[in-house]
Amino acid sequence: MNSKKALYVGLGLTLGALVVAAPLQDNNPMVGGAAMSKQSNIVENAVNSKDHTTLVAAVKAAGLVDTLASKGPFTVFAPTNAAFSLLPAGTVDTLLKPENKGTLTKVLTYHVVAGRLDAKAIKNAIKKGGGTATITTVAGNKLTATLNGPMNVVVTDESGNTASVSTYDVYQSNGVIHVIDKVLLPR
Repeated sequence: MNSKKALYVGLGLTLGALVVAAPLQDNNPMVGGAAMSKQSNIVENAVNSKDHTTLVAAVKAAGLVDTLASKGPFTVFAPTNAAFSLLPAGTVDTLLKPENKGTLTKVLTYHVVAGRLDAKAIKNAIKKGGGTATITTVAGNKLTATLNGPMNVVVTDESGNTASVSTYDVYQSNGVIHVIDKVLLPR
């Protein structure tokens, strides 16, 4: 099937009382066992990924659903549930408490960049930067992107922690998601 043809399926995605039926593009990667629709926004797709339930819960707790469902565009480095499980014991539970909403928001927005940066744009920026690219997040902090080999983008936070991109270019109606294997932490 060519990329211009779309299969329509009822995703059964419920956001409040809204049920969305979206077309599936045959050239967007699957994430967390679910098809990702280019016509759906970041939040609509994320709730379908079984690998991103912790991220979705955190986005809801931080009150960022409306922002990430807005027009954007955004680039999201989306940590998996396994990435969150690598944090020290109790960290996620502590961040999800209402009194820590500010800290949680800062951590989550550290994974979001204004604009649509697909893998090609990131790799070009790395090449242009002589092997590194500095990316400013919507939190106002910096990430550093490098290549580990010819194809693997690695993102480093301000403390030197690294995350590898495991799935690139999951296009959304309001941006693009890159799945990562670690949680990035601002200073």
